[in-house]
Amino acid sequence: MKSKIVCLFLILLPLTACAAETTIDHLEPPFWWVGFEEPGLQLMIHGNDITRFTPSIDYPGVAIERVERVRSPDYLFVYLSLDKVAKPGQFDIVFSHGDEKLTHRYSLRQKDPDPAHAKGFSPADSIYLITPDRFANGDSGNDVVEGMGDHADRNKPGGRHGGDIQGIIDSLGYIESMGFTAIWLNPLLENAMPEYSYHGYSTTDFYRVDPRYGSNEQYRELVAQAREKGLGVIMDMIVNHIGSEHWWMDDLPTGDWLNFQDGFVGTSHEHIAEQDPHVSAYDYRMYSDGWFVPTMPDLNQRNALLADYLTQNALWWIEYLGLAGIRMDTYPYPDKHYMAEWTRRIMQEYPDFNIVGEEWTSNQAAVAYWQRGKVNTDGYVSWLPSLMDFPLQESMRLALMTEEGSRLDDGSQAGLMRLYLALANDFVYADPGALVTFPDNHDMSRIFTQVGEDQDLYKMALAYVLTTRGVPQIYYGTEILMGNPGTTDHGVIRSDFPGGWAGDEKNAFTGSGLSADEKNAQAFVRKLLTWRRDKTVIHSGKLTHFRPENGTYVYFRHDDSDSVMVVLNKNETAVDLELARFAERLNGFSSVTDVISGQTMELGKTLGLLPRSVQVFELR
Repeated sequence: MKSKIVCLFLILLPLTACAAETTIDHLEPPFWWVGFEEPGLQLMIHGNDITRFTPSIDYPGVAIERVERVRSPDYLFVYLSLDKVAKPGQFDIVFSHGDEKLTHRYSLRQKDPDPAHAKGFSPADSIYLITPDRFANGDSGNDVVEGMGDHADRNKPGGRHGGDIQGIIDSLGYIESMGFTAIWLNPLLENAMPEYSYHGYSTTDFYRVDPRYGSNEQYRELVAQAREKGLGVIMDMIVNHIGSEHWWMDDLPTGDWLNFQDGFVGTSHEHIAEQDPHVSAYDYRMYSDGWFVPTMPDLNQRNALLADYLTQNALWWIEYLGLAGIRMDTYPYPDKHYMAEWTRRIMQEYPDFNIVGEEWTSNQAAVAYWQRGKVNTDGYVSWLPSLMDFPLQESMRLALMTEEGSRLDDGSQAGLMRLYLALANDFVYADPGALVTFPDNHDMSRIFTQVGEDQDLYKMALAYVLTTRGVPQIYYGTEILMGNPGTTDHGVIRSDFPGGWAGDEKNAFTGSGLSADEKNAQAFVRKLLTWRRDKTVIHSGKLTHFRPENGTYVYFRHDDSDSVMVVLNKNETAVDLELARFAERLNGFSSVTDVISGQTMELGKTLGLLPRSVQVFELR
């Protein structure tokens, strides 16, 4: 009898329980601006059974164009039109259902008309890449945040260590003194994942900075203080995927919000599927729609509602922060037609802005496909100004780590010819000078480790990146020989920057505790960076290079008023470089000054080179 009573109670309970009260749990974007080129605005409203309500607005210049209701009853997508007469101010959005009413106060701000507010990075810049959790802990009070797991523990390579926005603010003086002019920050948005959340690539809220880093306003303060020191800030964005703990995952709006929405199907990572003229529909989908890992659901940008949401989110952060650029993670993985529109829309609103896409491949043609101005045989038109130059990074590693005059297993040439041939293939790019060059980043071994902990080869790599064409990017700690010997664990690659935590025995900010080699490397990088900062010929001058011979590689950066000669010498001994074959670039000059040592030498028939060295000469 008892069991029957229990069953009856369970059956009747839903019939007698009161209906849950409707609330607005999310309304995004939280505010907007007047003054954009395109007047449309999508509002995503999320709340229990919100679909039964009808929104209304009474504000001059603001009209509701349409309301989209979806599979989930907990969403409304309200599309507004902001007429030119719309002014900054506040108004109520009233949601009505019979006698029930909900009111939400919304605000419009004035879009900043100054082009400098969102002026993008350029080849005149040198970018410092920072993984925020591993750089500096300026506020230990946010190491543990109530309601969020993955607490700071510096003993766990894959765990959070406590670096934050305040730590970066406190370090701006160091970054400026090194000669950098821009900062690229790995993602700072909320990653409310149970573990391994420090890297930032599992977004769980597109409009909220993770409180373990700080706040939205603190991010804005960082950008403002950086700008005062001549440093632009580049935001790392991801539209390909989210974290599995994103609030959407409890209540997906539509049946096609995700790719493979029924469950995890891994991507093939076969990048060339995007350009393969013979690709099967199956192979294309397995590359583009597959998930990276089970904890990173893949977003379907072909869903028009989601597409509008993601594009607006990028515009919101650019305007809110005053960014100098976006680095778009895994650029080719989302729907490529959406990415073209996403980039077009941003560049339409901010013509002086810059965006760099990540296409991790050594195939130069595949990288070139995505750049603005490239004429593609399939008719694809891109608006993306820049890409990470992964092919040049790989060529540089091989050039330094393989024997001169030898061949690789695939029969291709080894040694310094790798660099020569890489630049010789620049004809595939619409604008090779806009590419971002780098010796390493947060996803690969440190360059010091890549070159076998060899300081001479390390200096060649750094000097090359800072003097060749393109926009150079240096990963935090690379300037002090940080490495990852014996492992490729990302938690080790992204080790803590010494001096960023109270009690650190070494302090790279002050130099205290650094070894002689670490100080020497830091001084070397600082010298080149500060010299490069005002060296227009390196920013925009032509590049002329000469085929490597006898273990040396020579190239020039030159314009009508300046000329620089860079020489890489891999030989174990000093070399007297014969100058006759460089006459076309040396005519009219009588001496050279070594940028690093300050030594001046007369130009004759030969030029003395130090063993296993890179020398950067200003021509006089």
